Amino acid sequence: MTTTESRPSAGGPSEPPAPVVRTTAGAVRGRREEGLAVFRGVPFAAPPVGEARFMAPRPARPWDGIRDAYTFGPPPPQDVGNLGGPGLLDAPEGDEWLTVNVWTPETDPAARRPVMVWIYGGAYKLGHSGSPGYDARRIAADGDVVVVSFNYRLGMEGFAFIEGAPANRGLLDQVAALEWVRDNIESFGGDPGQVTVFGESAGAGSIASLLTMERAAGLFRRAIAQSVPGTFFSDALARDIGTALAAEVGLRPTVADLSTVDPRRLTSAGETLSAKMLQRVDRWGQAAPTVTPFSPVVDGEVLPTSPWQALAAGSARDIDLLVGHNRDEYRLFIAMAGRLGQITQERAASALRLFAPGASGEEAYRAAFPDASPGELYERVQTDWLFSMPSLHLAQAHRAGGGSAHVYELTWPAPGLGGALGACHGLDIPLLFGTYGADLGALLFAGAEPSAEALSLSSRFRASWTSFARSGDPGWPAYDDAERLVQVLDAQPVVTAYPEERSRRLWEGHAFLPLPLL
Repeated sequence: MTTTESRPSAGGPSEPPAPVVRTTAGAVRGRREEGLAVFRGVPFAAPPVGEARFMAPRPARPWDGIRDAYTFGPPPPQDVGNLGGPGLLDAPEGDEWLTVNVWTPETDPAARRPVMVWIYGGAYKLGHSGSPGYDARRIAADGDVVVVSFNYRLGMEGFAFIEGAPANRGLLDQVAALEWVRDNIESFGGDPGQVTVFGESAGAGSIASLLTMERAAGLFRRAIAQSVPGTFFSDALARDIGTALAAEVGLRPTVADLSTVDPRRLTSAGETLSAKMLQRVDRWGQAAPTVTPFSPVVDGEVLPTSPWQALAAGSARDIDLLVGHNRDEYRLFIAMAGRLGQITQERAASALRLFAPGASGEEAYRAAFPDASPGELYERVQTDWLFSMPSLHLAQAHRAGGGSAHVYELTWPAPGLGGALGACHGLDIPLLFGTYGADLGALLFAGAEPSAEALSLSSRFRASWTSFARSGDPGWPAYDDAERLVQVLDAQPVVTAYPEERSRRLWEGHAFLPLPLL
């Protein structure tokens, strides 16, 4: 139901009234911005504090009257560390972490536009839907779609193993947000039967999880997964890491011990453990060198199995999938560690032994890339292990399970740092949203105005993504095992056979299983 009640517009009587929409919890008033109706900070669940701490999300508390939906809700507690950026946490404080935001061309229930729901990334330990880099106005306007974003619990609050609490609480928050979309989005001009989830990095890993979760069945029709990380924890590994996290504050990993601890103190525990994870490679294996002690947990209940196994078994065969990665994913992390051009033979060999598939993985990589420098091998194997091969294998698994998948690779190099970052991790975000000077975009575009080439590629991103949300067709053929056609996104986009053939062959027989406790 849409109402017309509004406050007088600050711009005078000639301006249209501020949009007011009634949700299941109460009415909200948004703003009109550049031809869109925008609503921010609308609760989709109750604050997960007090007795609700570490529990599954509970329904939002109803309110009387009309609630102003002008500002983003508070970010969930998180470790910003050295991955943060200007504006990342420019939002009110408080415990109402679980809120949604909506950009819509019009709040007419009869419009029934396609709906795109953004799930942010951030290593499962940081992120906020109000970050400037996620301003969705261009996607909504250019594609004539309704865009929704939301917050979900991170780090200790959302993903750590805690005895007495459900696993994957951050994923349960995402399901609750999608249920809010199902129940409310028609009043914002959207079609609840035409929902596409899209996300990057940990957001893409979340989408891979949602594709396997029975609780998420029927909540979306299409999925776009950008740079899917292959890190899913086994239950045993999650328990061991959870014990280590709680030990950082001198407690046990139980609801009874942790529920009264200030969330900021638990955030500090995550930061401290992150800095020490490399010391536990003999116990935590491939999880140890990652930047985060948090990942979705294959617990057998919330997440019954890993996404690759679930999709191959047909868990999401009725959902259209668009998935891909960037060519030089891991280079961003090498640059952030200050190691560009400084990788030694020893460091490269160590990475190859740890991450390359199979008993002779190091030798196979050296044979496949005979002219590669130590730095190139170090980057290639970690790009493949962490993002590119998990993304490709997700498409292959989905196809094996009877679904349809379209694949892309971004190869256009970021202009920042003189082009040294290449087509690195996260470059797709400012290109998709058109937010070149915000968050990570400020580094990748070096604060300069985007070139005509960048603007053209950015426009193509939005056109392909919104076309997929509307019809299931992004503008290029679906992937198959014969031709392996993918869309290469560059200054001159082209459809061609998957470019990373050498890596594909190296990983051909690999199964992405939950990371074990050694």
